[in-house]
Amino acid sequence: MKTWRKLGFLLGTVLLLIMLAACGNQTDTAATDTQTQNESAVTDPATAPAEDRAAKEAAADDSETIVYAAANGDITIPKNPKRIVVIADSYFGDFVQLGITPVGAPDHVFQSAVLKEKTDGVTNIGDGSSVESVLGVDPDLIIVWVGNENLEKFSKIAPTVAFEYGKLNTKERMLEFGRMTNRESEAQAWVDSWDSRIAELKPEVQAAVGDKTVSILQPYDKGIYVMGDTFGRGGEILYQELELKAPAGTQKEAIDSGAGFASISLETLEDFAGDYIFTAPWQSADDGPAVYNSSIWKNLPGVKAGQVFEIDPVAYYFNDPISLDSQLTFITDSLLGK
Repeated sequence: MKTWRKLGFLLGTVLLLIMLAACGNQTDTAATDTQTQNESAVTDPATAPAEDRAAKEAAADDSETIVYAAANGDITIPKNPKRIVVIADSYFGDFVQLGITPVGAPDHVFQSAVLKEKTDGVTNIGDGSSVESVLGVDPDLIIVWVGNENLEKFSKIAPTVAFEYGKLNTKERMLEFGRMTNRESEAQAWVDSWDSRIAELKPEVQAAVGDKTVSILQPYDKGIYVMGDTFGRGGEILYQELELKAPAGTQKEAIDSGAGFASISLETLEDFAGDYIFTAPWQSADDGPAVYNSSIWKNLPGVKAGQVFEIDPVAYYFNDPISLDSQLTFITDSLLGK
């Protein structure tokens, strides 16, 4: 009997060991399967967590480049630039409108009563000529004018694209910048909004102004600048968008010539001054008195009629979407007598 009890005990022990081993194998297999699934989730984009996939896609997108046909040649630039330095100051507002606030811009931008409100976090790089200042903000794209003397040096810091001033109007330029920065929908949205606003205001303004002429005059130390339709100062709005009539001299010398502006003497002012005048000294208050205090100025029909409107010489230098929006309000309110 003792022998049978011993045998039974041994058999029970063996069976218990076999069962424990089987359980252990199942646990190991489950752990291995779980590990394999986890590894697959990391390496397989289709099964990875959504936030991980988004992060990887964003990183890949940030590293992508395109070849952009610029005025200074074919330039390889980021597909989605994020740290843009806009040395060509007129374009600062273009990029802000596209949703890309530049990391650096010249001092002139900060002097604009309109644009300075959009400069939070933007580094003032002075007049834009300091290579060290540009290097200090670590750009991934630099925007300059054609003929910039530091173009080669800037190109060693980051891809540098040169644009020719006045070659494109604001709408054309926005669509071009949209293509360049992978923000085409944003650019088109602004163009559509702007066209809608012009379509609403244009008939009312044209009815109010009729056949009367409109001019933009800016005295400087040696004469008077007369602005056309491609040199900022509200010219695009008055002559291109609202299609108002320019004085004969302005039409010939500043618009038809393609120059965008003309420099005239006080003695010839009557040929360039419109029935409505938008004006400001060119750079400082010292540029104005010699013209504004003259008998020629005081006897102009527009001056006698009280149809002279003072513009901000800095804010009206710019013709980006943000600046134009402000200018359109002032120009139409002035012409409509609001």
